[in-house]
Amino acid sequence: MAIPAKLQEHIETLAMFPDRQERIDMLIGMGEEYKNFSPSDVVRDESCKVPGCESEVFLATEPLGEGLRYKFAVDNPQGISAMALAQILDTGLSGAPLSEVAQVPEEIVFDIFGRELSMGKSLGLTNMVKMVKAVAQASR
Repeated sequence: MAIPAKLQEHIETLAMFPDRQERIDMLIGMGEEYKNFSPSDVVRDESCKVPGCESEVFLATEPLGEGLRYKFAVDNPQGISAMALAQILDTGLSGAPLSEVAQVPEEIVFDIFGRELSMGKSLGLTNMVKMVKAVAQASR
């Protein structure tokens, strides 16, 4: 299963930080790069809400290149993991072919964050990936 090149670059960069604290610091930095979208860019309703995500995450898309631009709104200011993943998915998948995005394994969450995630956090982050995949599949 091929992972789009830009997303693979993010995963490989994070793999260079096997120390948990260093990886956390790197992810915090990625989360700080995230810019939240306004309600005019990302509608906040149940149809756009990532299920099971404690950080109140919403997804909108727009055409870009061979695929879509994945625009996330993370409305919980404490949701740094969701912000980091939103940044990674936007920069790693936006514009990639829909057929490739639809095949991204949900397990990339563990490649990115490690296996130490709480059950609630892993559910929300995995559902962010699942929602991107579902939108890509439906848009093909």
